[in-house]
Amino acid sequence: MTTGAPRKTRSDGERSRNAILDEAARLATVQGLSGLSLGRLADAVGMSKSGLFAHFGSKEDLQLATVESAVRVFDAHVIEPAASAPPGLARLRALVDAYLRYVETDVFPGGCFFAATLMELNMQPGPVRDRLVRFFGDWLQHLATIVREAQAAGEIDESEDPEQLAFELEAAFFLANGQFVVMRSPEPLERARRTIERRLAAAAPAAG
Repeated sequence: MTTGAPRKTRSDGERSRNAILDEAARLATVQGLSGLSLGRLADAVGMSKSGLFAHFGSKEDLQLATVESAVRVFDAHVIEPAASAPPGLARLRALVDAYLRYVETDVFPGGCFFAATLMELNMQPGPVRDRLVRFFGDWLQHLATIVREAQAAGEIDESEDPEQLAFELEAAFFLANGQFVVMRSPEPLERARRTIERRLAAAAPAAG
């Protein structure tokens, strides 16, 4: 009897695919998405190239699947933890803490997956670059939305431009990530925290 065997096979296949994508995302932050090949990844995960090909039909398929895996990781480490905080300034600060912790705990060895790969592919048009650009736009919009929530709660002055403030927060994140990868020191992350706190203090509604 083989009852239940197909379900187990699919489950094993899904676990194998997820393990491959976890390693692919880690490699991409060090070697780049362009350097991510079926052959190189097969060596890294101890599989045959033909075994990997069963999961991904092309290099582009592998790259796109790797980006989607990195999106899920980012959501789990940054978006979801902050979502449990109350809307407004508390959630914005929780998001800042979650992002900097995501970098500091080496979720990916080359720092933020999206900072690394978008810089790599910014002049290489195609579906992979388009997906990275869409993620980045969604991330900035998410930051701006939380700023608007803080404005609605009276915690950030209504004269502040949410998109501009989101841009400034991301600028601090981007530099902190880049310096942390090079220095392997928490100093740039602490500088980012202080910079952001000063900016949020300046954005507070005027007293009176």
